[in-house]
Amino acid sequence: YKSIVRKLRALRPDISLSTDFIVGFPGETDADHALTMKLIDELGFDASFSFIFSPRPGTPAAQLLDDTPASVKLQRLQQLQARIEDNARRISASRVGTVQRVLVEGPSRKASPEAPELMGRTECNRIVNFAGPPQLVGQMIELRISQALPHSLRGEWSGSLAAAAANENAETAF
Repeated sequence: YKSIVRKLRALRPDISLSTDFIVGFPGETDADHALTMKLIDELGFDASFSFIFSPRPGTPAAQLLDDTPASVKLQRLQQLQARIEDNARRISASRVGTVQRVLVEGPSRKASPEAPELMGRTECNRIVNFAGPPQLVGQMIELRISQALPHSLRGEWSGSLAAAAANENAETAF
Protein backbone atom coordinates (compact mmCIF):
# COMPACT_ATOMS: atom_id res chain seq x y z
CA TYR A 1 0.00 0.00 0.00
CA LYS A 2 2.76 2.44 0.93
CA SER A 3 4.51 1.73 -2.36
CA ILE A 4 1.33 2.59 -4.28
CA VAL A 5 0.97 5.86 -2.35
CA ARG A 6 4.60 6.77 -3.07
CA LYS A 7 3.98 6.21 -6.80
CA LEU A 8 0.80 8.32 -6.67
CA ARG A 9 2.62 11.13 -4.85
CA ALA A 10 5.39 11.04 -7.48
CA LEU A 11 2.73 11.68 -10.14
CA ARG A 12 0.49 14.00 -8.09
CA PRO A 13 2.41 15.53 -5.15
CA ASP A 14 -0.71 17.37 -3.97
CA ILE A 15 -2.98 14.29 -3.94
CA SER A 16 -5.38 14.10 -1.02
CA LEU A 17 -5.65 10.83 0.89
CA SER A 18 -8.60 9.77 2.98
CA THR A 19 -9.01 6.55 4.92
CA ASP A 20 -11.04 4.72 7.55
CA PHE A 21 -9.72 3.69 10.97
CA ILE A 22 -11.15 1.55 13.75
CA VAL A 23 -9.27 2.04 17.00
CA GLY A 24 -9.43 -0.26 19.99
CA PHE A 25 -9.96 -3.48 18.05
CA PRO A 26 -9.71 -6.41 20.51
CA GLY A 27 -6.05 -7.13 21.15
CA GLU A 28 -4.80 -3.76 19.88
CA THR A 29 -1.67 -2.87 21.84
CA ASP A 30 0.01 0.45 22.45
CA ALA A 31 2.62 -0.67 19.90
CA ASP A 32 -0.11 -1.37 17.32
CA HIS A 33 -1.58 2.09 17.88
CA ALA A 34 1.88 3.67 17.57
CA LEU A 35 2.30 1.93 14.20
CA THR A 36 -1.05 3.34 13.07
CA MET A 37 0.09 6.82 14.07
CA LYS A 38 3.36 6.29 12.20
CA LEU A 39 1.42 5.27 9.09
CA ILE A 40 -0.65 8.48 9.29
CA ASP A 41 2.58 10.49 9.42
CA GLU A 42 4.28 8.54 6.62
CA LEU A 43 1.37 8.71 4.19
CA GLY A 44 0.02 12.15 5.12
CA PHE A 45 -3.67 11.27 5.40
CA ASP A 46 -5.65 14.48 5.62
CA ALA A 47 -9.14 13.07 6.11
CA SER A 48 -10.59 9.99 7.73
CA PHE A 49 -13.65 8.33 9.08
CA SER A 50 -12.51 6.96 12.41
CA PHE A 51 -14.38 5.12 15.12
CA ILE A 52 -13.90 3.11 18.29
CA PHE A 53 -14.39 -0.61 17.72
CA SER A 54 -17.84 -1.89 18.64
CA PRO A 55 -18.71 -5.59 18.40
CA ARG A 56 -21.35 -6.59 15.87
CA PRO A 57 -23.39 -9.67 16.68
CA GLY A 58 -22.67 -12.61 14.41
CA THR A 59 -19.17 -11.44 13.43
CA PRO A 60 -15.99 -13.24 14.43
CA ALA A 61 -14.71 -10.09 16.18
CA ALA A 62 -17.74 -10.09 18.50
CA GLN A 63 -16.32 -13.24 20.13
CA LEU A 64 -12.86 -11.79 20.80
CA LEU A 65 -11.75 -10.79 24.28
CA ASP A 66 -11.88 -7.00 24.47
CA ASP A 67 -9.92 -5.97 27.55
CA THR A 68 -8.84 -2.50 26.46
CA PRO A 69 -10.46 0.09 28.73
CA ALA A 70 -12.93 2.46 27.08
CA SER A 71 -10.88 5.43 28.30
CA VAL A 72 -7.79 4.12 26.43
CA LYS A 73 -9.84 3.60 23.27
CA LEU A 74 -11.21 7.14 23.48
CA GLN A 75 -7.72 8.59 24.07
CA ARG A 76 -6.41 6.71 21.02
CA LEU A 77 -9.28 7.92 18.87
CA GLN A 78 -8.77 11.52 19.95
CA GLN A 79 -5.01 11.29 19.30
CA LEU A 80 -5.59 9.83 15.84
CA GLN A 81 -8.20 12.42 14.89
CA ALA A 82 -6.02 15.27 16.16
CA ARG A 83 -3.08 14.05 14.05
CA ILE A 84 -5.20 13.89 10.91
CA GLU A 85 -6.64 17.33 11.68
CA ASP A 86 -3.09 18.68 12.05
CA ASN A 87 -2.22 17.18 8.65
CA ALA A 88 -5.31 18.77 7.10
CA ARG A 89 -4.46 22.21 8.56
CA ARG A 90 -0.85 22.00 7.35
CA ILE A 91 -1.90 20.94 3.86
CA SER A 92 -4.58 23.64 3.67
CA ALA A 93 -2.10 26.29 4.80
CA SER A 94 0.27 25.20 2.04
CA ARG A 95 -2.42 26.09 -0.52
CA VAL A 96 -2.54 29.79 0.52
CA GLY A 97 -1.19 31.92 -2.32
CA THR A 98 -1.64 29.19 -4.92
CA VAL A 99 -4.10 29.10 -7.79
CA GLN A 100 -6.42 26.09 -7.61
CA ARG A 101 -8.85 24.68 -10.15
CA VAL A 102 -12.26 24.53 -8.49
CA LEU A 103 -15.55 22.96 -9.50
CA VAL A 104 -18.22 25.43 -8.39
CA GLU A 105 -21.01 23.45 -6.73
CA GLY A 106 -23.45 26.13 -5.57
CA PRO A 107 -24.15 28.67 -2.86
CA SER A 108 -21.91 28.59 0.18
CA ARG A 109 -23.47 27.67 3.53
CA LYS A 110 -22.00 30.99 4.71
CA ALA A 111 -23.88 32.94 2.05
CA SER A 112 -26.55 35.48 2.86
CA PRO A 113 -28.60 37.87 0.71
CA GLU A 114 -26.30 40.69 1.87
CA ALA A 115 -23.13 38.71 1.14
CA PRO A 116 -23.72 36.09 -1.55
CA GLU A 117 -20.97 33.50 -1.80
CA LEU A 118 -20.33 30.36 -3.76
CA MET A 119 -18.73 27.11 -2.73
CA GLY A 120 -16.64 24.75 -4.78
CA ARG A 121 -14.13 21.96 -4.40
CA THR A 122 -10.51 21.81 -5.49
CA GLU A 123 -9.15 18.86 -7.42
CA CYS A 124 -8.10 17.50 -4.02
CA ASN A 125 -11.63 17.86 -2.59
CA ARG A 126 -10.96 20.88 -0.38
CA ILE A 127 -13.94 23.20 0.05
CA VAL A 128 -13.35 26.78 -1.11
CA ASN A 129 -15.78 29.63 -0.39
CA PHE A 130 -15.57 32.77 -2.50
CA ALA A 131 -17.52 35.73 -3.84
CA GLY A 132 -18.71 35.19 -7.39
CA PRO A 133 -21.77 35.30 -9.63
CA PRO A 134 -24.23 32.37 -9.57
CA GLN A 135 -23.57 31.73 -13.27
CA LEU A 136 -20.33 30.01 -12.23
CA VAL A 137 -22.18 27.04 -10.72
CA GLY A 138 -21.22 23.87 -12.55
CA GLN A 139 -18.05 25.34 -14.05
CA MET A 140 -14.37 24.70 -13.41
CA ILE A 141 -12.68 27.98 -12.55
CA GLU A 142 -9.37 29.13 -11.13
CA LEU A 143 -9.27 30.72 -7.69
CA ARG A 144 -6.36 32.23 -5.82
CA ILE A 145 -6.43 30.82 -2.30
CA SER A 146 -6.26 33.68 0.18
CA GLN A 147 -6.89 31.99 3.53
CA ALA A 148 -6.88 28.56 5.16
CA LEU A 149 -9.60 28.03 7.76
CA PRO A 150 -10.03 24.94 9.97
CA HIS A 151 -12.31 23.10 7.51
CA SER A 152 -12.28 25.15 4.33
CA LEU A 153 -10.35 27.60 2.22
CA ARG A 154 -11.16 31.16 1.14
CA GLY A 155 -10.57 32.02 -2.48
CA GLU A 156 -10.62 35.02 -4.75
CA TRP A 157 -12.03 34.90 -8.25
CA SER A 158 -10.79 37.55 -10.62
CA GLY A 159 -12.07 36.17 -13.90
CA SER A 160 -14.90 37.13 -16.16
CA LEU A 161 -18.01 35.14 -16.99
CA ALA A 162 -16.99 35.07 -20.65
CA ALA A 163 -13.57 33.65 -19.81
CA ALA A 164 -15.07 31.03 -17.48
CA ALA A 165 -17.54 29.95 -20.16
CA ALA A 166 -14.80 29.79 -22.80
CA ASN A 167 -12.64 27.69 -20.47
CA GLU A 168 -15.55 25.33 -19.80
CA ASN A 169 -16.29 24.99 -23.53
CA ALA A 170 -12.63 24.23 -24.28
CA GLU A 171 -12.59 21.47 -21.63
CA THR A 172 -15.74 19.78 -22.94
CA ALA A 173 -14.48 19.85 -26.54
CA PHE A 174 -12.22 16.87 -25.78
